Amino acid sequence: MEMPRPNPAILSCKAELVEKLQRVMPSDAVISDPMETRAYECDALTAYKCAPLAVVLPGSTQEVAEVLRICHEMGVPVVPRGAGTSLAGGVLPTEDSVILSVARLTEVLETDYDNRFIRVQTGRTNLSVTGAVDEQGFFYAPDPSSQLACAIAGNIAMNSGGAHCLKYGVTTNNLMGVTLVQMDGTIVELGGAHMDSGSYDLLGVVCGSEGQLGVVTEATLRILPKPEGARPVLMGYDSNEVAGQVVSDIIKAGVLPVAIEFMDRPCIRACEAFAKAGYPDCEALLIVEVEGSEAEIDEQLETIMKIAQSHNPVELRQSTSAEESARIWLGRKSAFGAMGQINDYMCLDGTIPVSQLPYVLRRIGEMSEEFGLGVANVFHAGDGNMHPLILYNANTPGDLEKCEAFGAEILKLCVEAGGCLTGEHGVGIEKRDLMLDQYAPEDLDIQMAVKDVFDPKWLLNPAKVFPLSSSEARRVAAE
Repeated sequence: MEMPRPNPAILSCKAELVEKLQRVMPSDAVISDPMETRAYECDALTAYKCAPLAVVLPGSTQEVAEVLRICHEMGVPVVPRGAGTSLAGGVLPTEDSVILSVARLTEVLETDYDNRFIRVQTGRTNLSVTGAVDEQGFFYAPDPSSQLACAIAGNIAMNSGGAHCLKYGVTTNNLMGVTLVQMDGTIVELGGAHMDSGSYDLLGVVCGSEGQLGVVTEATLRILPKPEGARPVLMGYDSNEVAGQVVSDIIKAGVLPVAIEFMDRPCIRACEAFAKAGYPDCEALLIVEVEGSEAEIDEQLETIMKIAQSHNPVELRQSTSAEESARIWLGRKSAFGAMGQINDYMCLDGTIPVSQLPYVLRRIGEMSEEFGLGVANVFHAGDGNMHPLILYNANTPGDLEKCEAFGAEILKLCVEAGGCLTGEHGVGIEKRDLMLDQYAPEDLDIQMAVKDVFDPKWLLNPAKVFPLSSSEARRVAAE
């Protein structure tokens, strides 16, 4: 994956930069020793690594503004970083960049149960947001598989979703306001603890912008009352295509489960070995969960069970206890880690219309044969957000390149089927050069023109999102 060459002028002024940063930051908040900066050389897309020039760990919005102001004046690129769980290389640094981590911004700033919102600093982990309101009977809906570790900052940057986004939406549907620090140090407030603002939807522009427009230090998030109850159902089928058709039929029936999750045989076996969730040995597994009162749950499941039965399931089983439900979800939430125990893999993220699931799953199977690499499928089937895991051997020369080529073909397939390149992982470096497969050059020009407004020098999160040739041309023109 090509990255821009470092600017020698910036490399030569490292000592000056570090000195200026140390003047406005606590002594332990600036990391410049090359041995220590290596801890920030990659995110969860570990195939690509590059140590940054320095790392800063601000403890407040004002400190973030001071850091950005210094880097802006010196022309130093900045890579905003949450928890580093990005699977798309979203926080891969360049040699001449400063990593700005929000890891120390973890406070709950305000909680309002009457108006159903919580305001937090964005270094706080996703799961701990629900933890802060759980005792009062509330929860924060977006729930990525990495929710134990991932930060709200990264969720906002990538517009993350999760297993329950079918009913509750992704981050943008649960984000009410942000404090944004622009590259020149200007602090702005967008949205807030109220209904949608008038004028331009700048909050919508920032959510999903992958650190291209500014650093989000605080977020106002919508919290919801916990439902009366929930019940998952396990459905096992003898083919991926049949399971895909079941998903499509459930959606067409007008039922809205809170989640529909899909796993194929390789993933089922890995998750069962890891979590002992009681999964059946079959080709494809669906986890369908509904929620509400007992009467609502029974009514929804009656329709869903009829659809499931009509496709000759290998196994069809409703959870009978809270403990069994927890085991079922532990298996699904452990999928990425469980697969990592048995094989190197690259996790993709593309979205397709639900009606295209049978076709796309069949084509992925055919391409797996063509490329000679295995694929494990685990994804949010209810909204067509696919996460194929391409299995390869990192120690075999050429396997990574073959894996990348296979992944590119899967993502192109998603676009051809009427979907898009990403559902929740973002573009990062992984998909930036595929953007022209989804957007016309004129569309990308408009997107880059928005970045021109927020970041005229093109210093924020370099080499991400846009094709490298386009972003480098824009950056050079801005110098």
